[in-house]
Amino acid sequence: MRTVSDDVPVRLYHLDEDGGAATTLLYGSLMDALAAAAAQPEDVQAGLFLQTSNDVVAYLDFIEG
Repeated sequence: MRTVSDDVPVRLYHLDEDGGAATTLLYGSLMDALAAAAAQPEDVQAGLFLQTSNDVVAYLDFIEG
């Protein structure tokens, strides 16, 4: 992910592995999205993605650096 500022606007969404449906969990700052993602169960975290205006990254890839 190119953007690293805590206040950059992001979309946090979950991608359903069965049907491929994307469910938005949050539109907010990166800091808020990371907190919301961390509060999810591990099996949900595996399907979470962070989207900025110019990039998308899997949540687990982002936190593993």
